[in-house]
Amino acid sequence: MKNHIEQLRKERGITQEELADALDVSRQTISSLENGRYSPSIQLAFKIAHYFSLGIEEIFIYEEGC
Repeated sequence: MKNHIEQLRKERGITQEELADALDVSRQTISSLENGRYSPSIQLAFKIAHYFSLGIEEIFIYEEGC
């Protein structure tokens, strides 16, 4: 699943480790999310959206057939 997590994180000067700690996940999870190798649970997607004060649809890009 494509997303804007890396862009948002870098714009705010946040490391993968800092974001992982804030979301209570591993740094590897953040890396996998940013590289599109992992689709988050709906709960994690909401946590990410809340962290960045954005709507889920502003972070994650829905693609038919994924």
